[in-house]
Amino acid sequence: MKSIHVLMLALAGAAVSAPLAAQTPARTVIHAGHLLAEPGKPARGASTIVVEAGKVVSVADGFQPADLGATLIDLKDKYVLPGLIDSHVHLTSDAGGIAGQLEEMTLSPAAQAFNAQVNGMKTLRAGFTTVRNLGDGDGVTLALRDAIAAGKAKGPRIVDAGASISGSAGHMDGSLGYRDELRPFFAGAGNTCNGADDCRRAVRLQIGRGADVIKFASTGGVNSRIGAGLGKQMFDDEAQAIVETAHMFGKKVAVHAHGADGIRLALAAGVDSVEHGTILDDATIAAWAKSKTYYVPTLSTVNGYKERIAANAAAYEPDVLAKIQWRIGITGQSLEKLVPRGVRIAFGTDAGVSKHGRNADEFELMVEHGMTPVEALRAATVNAADLLGLSNEIGTIAPGKSADIIAVASDPIADVRVLKKVDFVMARGAVVD
Repeated sequence: MKSIHVLMLALAGAAVSAPLAAQTPARTVIHAGHLLAEPGKPARGASTIVVEAGKVVSVADGFQPADLGATLIDLKDKYVLPGLIDSHVHLTSDAGGIAGQLEEMTLSPAAQAFNAQVNGMKTLRAGFTTVRNLGDGDGVTLALRDAIAAGKAKGPRIVDAGASISGSAGHMDGSLGYRDELRPFFAGAGNTCNGADDCRRAVRLQIGRGADVIKFASTGGVNSRIGAGLGKQMFDDEAQAIVETAHMFGKKVAVHAHGADGIRLALAAGVDSVEHGTILDDATIAAWAKSKTYYVPTLSTVNGYKERIAANAAAYEPDVLAKIQWRIGITGQSLEKLVPRGVRIAFGTDAGVSKHGRNADEFELMVEHGMTPVEALRAATVNAADLLGLSNEIGTIAPGKSADIIAVASDPIADVRVLKKVDFVMARGAVVD
């Protein structure tokens, strides 16, 4: 980063292990050569951003002088934009297939916690200052979320779902694929449910654990160790009970859904986002276009699948491999159909299936399958902030917002691939090393 000159007046001597809050100087002044303060609106030229106490204080045209004692960050040759948001990650692992199954059996929650922190830092250094973690049965990422918020650990801001919910034998049933006598040990801590009342219980359990958002599966999954297909695997009253209970507590709801029947079920129940959304028919597209439900495409999962199979042809069990091959072939088709219909899109990768730290690979696939670079970038900032209920805090660079700021070498609107190499990251006012 030779072109980035940071005067570390307030940061000098800070320990590498010190929390973000302890590294935040009293005042930071950023000189931005080009500023995309709100993706979707025209870029500004030379600009000065003033940051104090982790917040943006002001944004002004031109290069304004820094106050005495302030830290000056020179990004005059960069394109500066808000910190990116990944609406669908799984921080505890980068493994998949049989290796992932072995990891579930051998790694303690403490070991998973170290994985989550390392993967969180990969994600943060890649420019993603906020993530929505959609599934962790042991409470690891709930604890990491709190540690980061308290300044005890480094990492992105985390919006966490706790353990994902499904019906028994559904996608989130952790006992799938094990011998009968072992299944009770992997069945999870009450995240599966049968019947509307039991599904209300499952939601209340996650809310009681401190979940920010509720996630459930209305269909089968690609990685489920069961050959039960990708269609609907939950009854209408069960899905309705989950959504109504979560919304009663003020929590948004994300649904894992591949099959059209399971997507329609989720839309009818009033979910806030559909993850994957792989199979569509005319009725489902029409229903989605009339709703305010976001679509989170998670296209880059296919990159993780391809890489693991290339490294080891036996990486996945046969039932799972068949679904993966189907998923690779159909990826992107739903996005191509939904964008022209005006369905709202939020950025999400399913990182953990794809590789942590390579979240920006999703941008290239989004553009390849029907979005403009501006739309893709807006999906990872303004739209994702709205989906997470954090528009007042993140998604744009504006006074009063969290100082989540990144910089890249050239215009991402001209070529989104530049987002794969982020040159500068600031999270909540602290420069990320």
